[in-house]
Amino acid sequence: MNPPARPTVADIHAAAARIAGAVRRTPLLESGLGRAAAPLWLKAECLQLGGSFKLRGATNAIAQLSSEERRRGVVTHSSGNHAQAVARAARDAGVMATIVMPSQAPTVKREATVLLGAEVVTVDDSSERTAAMERIKAATGAVFVSPFENTAVIAGQGTIGLEVLEDLPDVSTVLVPVSGGGLISGIAIAIKSARPDVRVVGVEPALAGDLAEGFATGERVTWDSADTGRTVADGLRVPAVGELNWSIISELVDDVVTVSEAEILAAMRAIVLTSKVVCEPSGAVSGAGYLAYADRFGAGPVVAIVSGGNVDPGLLADVLGEQPQYAG
Repeated sequence: MNPPARPTVADIHAAAARIAGAVRRTPLLESGLGRAAAPLWLKAECLQLGGSFKLRGATNAIAQLSSEERRRGVVTHSSGNHAQAVARAARDAGVMATIVMPSQAPTVKREATVLLGAEVVTVDDSSERTAAMERIKAATGAVFVSPFENTAVIAGQGTIGLEVLEDLPDVSTVLVPVSGGGLISGIAIAIKSARPDVRVVGVEPALAGDLAEGFATGERVTWDSADTGRTVADGLRVPAVGELNWSIISELVDDVVTVSEAEILAAMRAIVLTSKVVCEPSGAVSGAGYLAYADRFGAGPVVAIVSGGNVDPGLLADVLGEQPQYAG
């Protein structure tokens, strides 16, 4: 099987036109958390339909299926946000979707996926997702919509970069949460094609810092899912970025940093209370990166991509009630 093609900025512009009627153009909000010389803005993808940026890529991918592929349906694996996005995009296109999810996925995400009409297959551990998905694909002929290593998915996520440049032309740095690398790949292509001077920085939990390690050594690395599964940022537990994503990231991304669990939860609380938008831990990682490394970004506006807002209500109550102190 040939690897997926690397998307171009033309693919991202085409995706923007294709998905315009199906996704929200999310707001760019000044947070009040930044330094005066480098104000922090939040790209609130937590306010996207379904609560996550993932709808952009899923919609772009499913919109390009042939009639035969639509008949066979789609399949994917996800801990939650991509699952909901594929389920929603497939439902709206009249396509059957089957989603493989780990049993540890937040209940709020699993239930939302079912309510959107997808069939959910649960596995005991994240490491079993790919094998289960391949069995379904072989049995049904369903088309696999990768969460991150897919040309159309990357192009769809890249539309966020186009919106950031349009809404904040003097942006100096864009901070992006990293899991499998689809989001940062698309944003990096969009940003660097128009403004190579803008810094694109990946942010990971230290407990799932495979890209940070690989970026430092110059080689793509894979972590054990038992290790990445420790982070509270459940959407960022993928053990490695995709090979296509790595090729884009290693060329276009300027830096990758990691943040602690305490820093993630403190940033989540700060974003909710200061900017009045609800984010999940995975979505707060970029804000945590700013708070921990603000002096590394120099002067000029900084945009943190708040990638999702599908947080478990109990966790949100704990984070808001315990008043964690930022440890940066």
